[in-house]
Amino acid sequence: MMLSGKEIFRRMGGDIVIDPFDESRLNPNSYNLRLHNQLLVYDTDVLDMKTPMPTQTLNIPEEGLILEPNRLYLGRTLEYTKTNNLVPMLEGRSSVGRLGLFIHATAGFGDVGFSGYWTLEIHSVQPIRIYAGVEICQIYYHTLEGEYEPYQSGKYQNNTGIQPSLLYKDFEK
Repeated sequence: MMLSGKEIFRRMGGDIVIDPFDESRLNPNSYNLRLHNQLLVYDTDVLDMKTPMPTQTLNIPEEGLILEPNRLYLGRTLEYTKTNNLVPMLEGRSSVGRLGLFIHATAGFGDVGFSGYWTLEIHSVQPIRIYAGVEICQIYYHTLEGEYEPYQSGKYQNNTGIQPSLLYKDFEK
């Protein structure tokens, strides 16, 4: 079952933490999250799943930054979130998608117990100017049934910035 916006608001400070929180970004069944002012891009032509990849940081200036098509950009939310007893999900906003900008295309499923900033996988189909602080995606919550172990020590738990892929760690086991 998905939580309504009113239920998200009711659970703020308990099962749900969004910091900073602004009630004006609350929707009927989600909350809009904003884009931070930095992006990461991989600094190599070929990505290798078994190897940590070098990245370059891009700052989004006040006048915006034009994204190139067919290039992966990693961003993050301005908001820190923490979720207990619920499954957080992330989707791009339809207004953003209608501009051909895809946000979090493959990894919108969060784990119960996740805390940190959401890393966004950003891809554009044509050049587009983006701006820091734009409401770029929305978080929503599902209830969870059955016993579970909360996500406590995963690769991305308690992050403080944009997280490039840490898939290479899976090969170290």
